[in-house]
Amino acid sequence: MSDLAAFREEVRTWLAERLEGEYAGVVGTGGPGREHEHVEERQAWEQELGRGGWIGLGWPRDAGGRGAPLDEQVVFYEEYARAGGPGRINHLGEQLAGPTIAAFGTQQQKDRFLPGILNGTQIWCQGYSEPGAGSDLAAVRTTATLREDGWHVDGQKVWTSLAQYADWCFVIARTDPGSRRHRGLSYLLVPMDQPGVDVRPIVQITGTSEFNEVFFDDAVTDADNVVGEPGAGWRVAMGTLAFERGVSTLGQQVGFARDLDDVIEVARANGLAEDAAVHDRIVEAWAGLQTLRHTALRTLDNDASSSTGVEANVSKLLWSNWHQRLGELAMSVSGPQATVVEGSFSPLQTVFLASRAGTIYGGSNEVQRNIIAERLWGLPKDRA
Repeated sequence: MSDLAAFREEVRTWLAERLEGEYAGVVGTGGPGREHEHVEERQAWEQELGRGGWIGLGWPRDAGGRGAPLDEQVVFYEEYARAGGPGRINHLGEQLAGPTIAAFGTQQQKDRFLPGILNGTQIWCQGYSEPGAGSDLAAVRTTATLREDGWHVDGQKVWTSLAQYADWCFVIARTDPGSRRHRGLSYLLVPMDQPGVDVRPIVQITGTSEFNEVFFDDAVTDADNVVGEPGAGWRVAMGTLAFERGVSTLGQQVGFARDLDDVIEVARANGLAEDAAVHDRIVEAWAGLQTLRHTALRTLDNDASSSTGVEANVSKLLWSNWHQRLGELAMSVSGPQATVVEGSFSPLQTVFLASRAGTIYGGSNEVQRNIIAERLWGLPKDRA
């Protein structure tokens, strides 16, 4: 047995033992549109992953991770998704905050924050988007002023996933009052449990709340809790976004494959799988999923010298549009039942509803296309 095959067997065995035992109740829960499910149990599961050494798998060893090569990371995310591993309550900590602190933070910051992420005891959220500054991150208005007792933060963030459960938030704030756009921003680490932080869940059409508004009213964080130099937060923020579209996207795609399997199963049950038009759409969805996988693998395998700098933007554009088409296909094969809600949304209804926001969050399609046009094709910037 090859080393990689042995590693895959190790992952499968560990997941099977845990997910068929104490944590059987969380299997398949907490995915997109379902972040409200079994929160306490998923927090306990996060700590179980930490005890097993599965958090920070690809982090460098000097940051407390395993330093696992890309192929092992791919195997873990694939097997996790296939086993029905629950939606990660701290994916923002492991995949965004932790790698950013490891890459740009001081040794003191690494010693303070990374262990809590690795052992699953500290939950993080992301303070980027604001009203009027969603896809245009450089337009943020949240401010932070350095005083004797630390940074004082004032402003509003929105669409903040999991903020109601988070212990910490990494916040982009303007720290130079006279600055504009990308200049004068700082990347701050702000504790959530304090009087100056007000989290207001945003109720969705599903009746649940996976994201929130967060208001900072003279919230305080230590003077040392700025990652990178004050005023140089844009570079750090872009580093975080680069981490966001890393190897975990392959696990996301295995989840997409499960959704496609559910669509096919319903199409067969309703007798629509033999319909030529529906059959063509299913084949197109399957082919699109293979394209997503190979695009992700090629992107992850690129070194810095061969990177165009827009691979993540292309990937985001591809998967968000693909997922929306899958959601529409899910409603088509469901027939009239798609319009009926019996107590709660069905899995295919949830796929459809969750997919609608994919072309907006994480950078809208319009923004992705502009970036690709300007940085890859050299087209002039939009003067508007």
